[in-house]
Amino acid sequence: MAARTTKQSSIPSVWARPQRESDQPTLSRATIVREAIVMLDAEGVEALSMRKLATRLNAGAASLYRHVATKDELMELAVDEVAAEIHVPPADSPDWRAAAGEAAGAFRSTALRHPWLSSVLGQAGLAYLGPNLMAFSERLAALFTAAGFAKPSGPIDTLLSYVIGMSTTEAAWLTTVARSGETEAEFIARLMPAAQQAAAPHEHLAERYTEALTTTIDPVALRDDKFTYGLEVVLDGLALRLKTPGS
Repeated sequence: MAARTTKQSSIPSVWARPQRESDQPTLSRATIVREAIVMLDAEGVEALSMRKLATRLNAGAASLYRHVATKDELMELAVDEVAAEIHVPPADSPDWRAAAGEAAGAFRSTALRHPWLSSVLGQAGLAYLGPNLMAFSERLAALFTAAGFAKPSGPIDTLLSYVIGMSTTEAAWLTTVARSGETEAEFIARLMPAAQQAAAPHEHLAERYTEALTTTIDPVALRDDKFTYGLEVVLDGLALRLKTPGS
């Protein structure tokens, strides 16, 4: 029985163990996480290490490990911290579609401010146990329940799958653009001839890229339109499901 208790208590998540006190009054878990997010936003997941983070905080790596046992736990904390930025309208909003769309847009905006977020959501251990992600999920559940969905987990999973998928692709694209040192419009203009050449053997794609070469492109508006189109399709589908008993 004792062996079972030990095994059950060793859940590999920062949320499954108590927070430790630091031997450095100026060093706290919150300070560590905030600095980690700064590094992640600037350099990405690959560049983040406990050693680099400790150096930036003028602390020893051992001091960090008193608060965060592994980089995986640090990522759990970072994910949950930025999740606090995602706004979900109240459950009694008069238009559930508009409210769900607003929540989806808020998630996307947060993911683009923190380009690493979407790509690590499925890898950050038990990040969903964090208080901010729990509160986010609870607010979505309340919104969809008030809308009339008997099982809110369905629309939540559907909506988030779309937003996370789109945000991952979009964030990766913007990271590539940022590394080029050019504006998005400049990068597209330089890329377009190569894209047109690659698309030449493909009828529909060739037409699309030929048209793009003769059109002034607002890349931000184009990305917004793509996201909105897909979001409306998802919400249309959820609206149809809402009319199905037991949805």
